[in-house]
Amino acid sequence: MNRAELADFLRRGRARLDPSDVGLTAGARRRTPGLRREEVAQLAGMSVDYYTRLEQSRGPRPSRQMLTALARALRLTEDERDHLFHLTGEEPPRREATSTHVRPGLLLVLDRLHDTPAMVVTDCGEVLAQNALSRALSGDVLARPPRGRNMIRRFFLDAAAQELFPPEDRPERAREQVAGLRAVTSARPTDPNAAALVAELRAASREFARLWDEHEVAVRRASTKRFRHPAVGILELDCEVLVNADHNQQLVIHTARPGTESYERLQLLRVVGLQDLTPTSSTPHGAKTGSASDTGSGRTEWPH
Repeated sequence: MNRAELADFLRRGRARLDPSDVGLTAGARRRTPGLRREEVAQLAGMSVDYYTRLEQSRGPRPSRQMLTALARALRLTEDERDHLFHLTGEEPPRREATSTHVRPGLLLVLDRLHDTPAMVVTDCGEVLAQNALSRALSGDVLARPPRGRNMIRRFFLDAAAQELFPPEDRPERAREQVAGLRAVTSARPTDPNAAALVAELRAASREFARLWDEHEVAVRRASTKRFRHPAVGILELDCEVLVNADHNQQLVIHTARPGTESYERLQLLRVVGLQDLTPTSSTPHGAKTGSASDTGSGRTEWPH
């Protein structure tokens, strides 16, 4: 691990970003350009002390999960991300057709959506990035172990996930999840990740197996959904889905129509929900908080 080169790379990456680039407010006058260390730590989900030690060439080797979080926090390109991995002696993630690396431009769009929940997901349901209001709405998905970040898996294998929909809406949500995954496997029949997810869910969930055998197909598009939130109640949100050029990553945006009760409740969520997002400096070695199990319990996310 080249600690000196890693420290220099992190400092330069931090200096080239403005707070507005990552959805933060500038606040008081800044003596130096770029983000503050605590802001990078917040974006990466690590403690300020851990990140500071990395920039001072005295930190331990980051885990692969932490390197991925740093790459997203600093809005690195795929080439820059690979360089970050190499500096720590790690092999970079393979570049596959279904890449999980979110392009910096898409992250910039995500960060500018201040007043509405938005997230980037793969077409197989893997959550790749969230903005602040999405984390307030559905929890910090990226804080969970990797298997717990797939919204389709959680919908069928974690009973608490379905509890966040009104009971009368759950059958339709289940059909949408299965029909969308069927469309993915049809478009990419040789994709091992999609095939493995289908095999796992068919074996573990009778509901999924039954719906899969019905062979319904539907590509995810705009829709209206109702969600149950423990703090603000029922929210009826319009869901808009924007896809990238390769069609394997989606920007999912939930909005409420102005003048409706759901709109008022979403505004309330901005006030009461964001207070749970402040990271604590006591997080050991920058590890993200979350359940130790694959799908976990803890704070529940809404499947989108």
